[in-house]
Amino acid sequence: MQPTSRRRLIRVTDTCHVSVMPDEIVAWLGEIQPNVIVDGTYGGGGHSQLLLNVVPSTGGHVIGLDRDPAVLRRTESEDLDDRLSVFCGSYEKTPQALEALGLSHADGMVLDLGLSSDQLADRDRGFSFQNDGPLDLRFDPENGVPADEWLQRNSEKDIADAIYQFGEERFSRRIAREIVARARERSPVRTVNELVEICRRCVPRSKNHDIHPATRTFQALRIAVNDELAILQRTLADAPNWIAPGGRIAVISFHSLEDRIVKQQFRDDERWEILTRKPLRPSDVEVANNPRSRSAKLRVAQVRAM
Repeated sequence: MQPTSRRRLIRVTDTCHVSVMPDEIVAWLGEIQPNVIVDGTYGGGGHSQLLLNVVPSTGGHVIGLDRDPAVLRRTESEDLDDRLSVFCGSYEKTPQALEALGLSHADGMVLDLGLSSDQLADRDRGFSFQNDGPLDLRFDPENGVPADEWLQRNSEKDIADAIYQFGEERFSRRIAREIVARARERSPVRTVNELVEICRRCVPRSKNHDIHPATRTFQALRIAVNDELAILQRTLADAPNWIAPGGRIAVISFHSLEDRIVKQQFRDDERWEILTRKPLRPSDVEVANNPRSRSAKLRVAQVRAM
C-alpha cells in the first residue's frame, strides 16, 4: 500500500453507490463510543460519512481504505475533514495505515464486501456483464493480472476448479473447456460479451430465470483475480492484534462463500466474541429503496479482553 492518503469527504453527487445497512453499522459501532474506526471498503464514502458522527469531534478519526485508485483520485477535489484519512490499499493493510497516522490501534472496523455501484457502472472494468467492455475485473487496474490474461495463463483444470470453487457453478468444466478451445483457435476471450456468450451456451437457463447464466462465472473470476477470500481470511485472523479489546468489527457479505468465512473465523478464533448469533438482514424498506442490498448479511464480533 502506498503511504499516500487524502483527508477528504466524498460528496453524494460524486458517487452513485448507496451504502448497505447504514443504520445497523452506526448502531453497532457507535455503541462502544469509539475514537478510531476503520472503513476497510471505503467506496463512495457513505459509511465513513456516517461514522464521522460517531467518533469524537476532537481526537476522533475515521480511516478509509480502498484498493481502487479511482477512489483516492475522486477525493482530491472534495471538502476537507481533519478526522478522515483515505488510503489506497486493501483492508488487510490497516496496520500500515494506523502506523502512518501514528496510531497504535482501532476501536472498530466495517467491511462492506459488495461491489460498489460506481465499479459496476464503469464499462472499462468488466464488473457488470450487462455492458460489453474489456474483461478486467481488477479492483486495482494498475496492479495484478486482468481476468482475460488470467484465463490465458491457467490450464483448463485450474479455470474449471476456480469457477466451481469461487462461483459454485455446476457447469464449470463446460465453460472452461470452451474458454481453452477459443484460446487454441487463437481467439482468446478478451471481452465481457465473449465470456457471457460462452456462459449462455454452457449453462442451461433455470426454470425461474432468476440468475443470469454468467453470474457465477463472473463472481468466480473476480474473486480469483483479486484474491478476495484469502485477503478476507488473513484480515479476520489478524484484526484482533490491532483492534483494541472491547472493539468491534462489522462485516457485510453478499454471497455464501464470504459469509461462511466470516462465520467460521468468528466461531473458531477464541479472541472473537460473537454478537450476532445469526446474520442480520436489511429491512424491507431498505431493500425496496436499494435492491442491491437484498442479499446482504451482517455479522458483528467483539475482541475479548484476554
